[in-house]
Amino acid sequence: MKSIKTTIILLAALLSLGSCDFLDKEPTSATSDTYLKTETEAASFLNGIYAIITQQSYYGGNYFYLVGGDDLEHYGGSGRAPLNGGLICNNATSSDSYVTSFWYTLYAGVNRANILLDQINNIQDMKPANLKRYTAEARFLRAFYYFNLVECWGDVPFYTEPVLDVKNLQRAVTPRATIYDFICKEMEESAEDLPTASSLNYEPGRVSKSAAWGILARVYMFRAGEFHRMKVAENKAETKKYFTEAGKFAKMVMTQGHGLAPNYWDYFIDQCADRYNTTANESIWEAEFAGDGKGTLSTEGRVGNIIGIQAPDLSSKTDYVGSKDPGFGYAFFWSTPKLYELYTSNNDIKRMNWSIAPFRYTQSEKGGPVDGREFEKGKLAEVKKQYWDQSFQYGETDSKSKIGDREKTSATSMYDRNCGKWRREYEADKKNKNLTAINFPILRYSDVLLMIAECENETHSQPTTEAYNCINEVRKRAGISKLPQNLDTEDFRQAVKDERAMELCFEMTRRFDLIRWGEYVQNMNALVSRAQTGYNWNLGPDNVFTYFNITEAYNYFPIPALEMSVNKLITKNNPGW
Repeated sequence: MKSIKTTIILLAALLSLGSCDFLDKEPTSATSDTYLKTETEAASFLNGIYAIITQQSYYGGNYFYLVGGDDLEHYGGSGRAPLNGGLICNNATSSDSYVTSFWYTLYAGVNRANILLDQINNIQDMKPANLKRYTAEARFLRAFYYFNLVECWGDVPFYTEPVLDVKNLQRAVTPRATIYDFICKEMEESAEDLPTASSLNYEPGRVSKSAAWGILARVYMFRAGEFHRMKVAENKAETKKYFTEAGKFAKMVMTQGHGLAPNYWDYFIDQCADRYNTTANESIWEAEFAGDGKGTLSTEGRVGNIIGIQAPDLSSKTDYVGSKDPGFGYAFFWSTPKLYELYTSNNDIKRMNWSIAPFRYTQSEKGGPVDGREFEKGKLAEVKKQYWDQSFQYGETDSKSKIGDREKTSATSMYDRNCGKWRREYEADKKNKNLTAINFPILRYSDVLLMIAECENETHSQPTTEAYNCINEVRKRAGISKLPQNLDTEDFRQAVKDERAMELCFEMTRRFDLIRWGEYVQNMNALVSRAQTGYNWNLGPDNVFTYFNITEAYNYFPIPALEMSVNKLITKNNPGW
């Protein structure tokens, strides 16, 4: 058997071909010429398995460009050309660097887990509790990375042992059913040895029983809809079985003391302010970032910067702090009119005024500090009743002034807004131009409640009392009315879809929801003509209409051309690629 150092050198050589920076972070102390010897080395190596999640090729940035294009959000901005990376602009090829990097990043995570699991039982004098926990975490993370691979690519190469030489990199794809079976078994079994969520308030990036059960429910729900993209007839008994399992594990999360924060924005303010569950145990698992770009480790992300409110770059003005510099934002992610209309048709002004920005920051002097916000007509009064006391304020002025908080004099007919969920104004000063310490949600409790509601409806062929209770708990927090108790299966199914849209928009779950519902391509294509005409859509005609004109190929990612060039056992790409 080769040493860990040899393994990592081989992986580094392979991954450098995919422009992946996965070795920029931990593990650093476990790359000696020997095997893992101590508990400390094992802990460091486990950190390296977790570190995959925050890489630039993953939640550190590029993941948003890979999965962010859906019927609620798009890449955009005034005069902004299409992005040359990812799938979000409908211009990807099998040579796409973001796709390639993500593929190799996930396999790096799998291989790191395989190395740890191969060696951890040989470490002398390791505390039994830590042996149990580290093993469970590694097993879960390996399964999670495989779920990402199957979600995005379908059938993929499958390794459960360390890759220790180049020859072993040659492997044909394994049918996804086999990998799903593995994922489900690993997640269910590892959950037994994971800590409870209540013991992890100081570790939002570590997995708990709740995280394992909630993600496992997500796995089963996606598997239930696989027949859509595989273009095979539905096995109704199998579909029901998967929804039943999903519902079972989602309900287990309910036993762990979770709840919804009193206000929708509380959860996101916590994330932006580098806090964790200060008002309720809503957060279950987050991609955890830290630092301000000045440290030796690259532990910062881009949340709030590439996906957040548009704001000027004042990072070089050291005396501009607080409200004078709310944090630079590119505002690459914008809502579609469909999301705007979902909010207005449900009178959902709380989630609407937080999720899609109702204002823009303004400067009275070019290069000067931010000294005002211009709100859409009617929105200033609404926000005053919402998160007003928790946000920067600039003093009220009349609508003609360039300074202070004011409203436009007339209502706009344009319904596209930039994402407002992650606001850099809550970050500590002084803010870095591009890098932030804002975490990103992988799983939160409202998602679990909506999973239960959907599973109850699907397994009982009608909405149950528990289904109504779960969805109405989410709606109550949003300040909108309860659903009527007389909905049939299809009406309730659509209500869940709409609720997931309003609650979870921009959290990178929508694309996969649409795929498992068999609606991704048709929902995207349905927006092409509206975007092209610019009806209520300022950015629509400006390249954006082309982003929705996707084909069935987009139900999958392309297998990277680089992988196919070095792994000759993969003989064909995914459909349409």
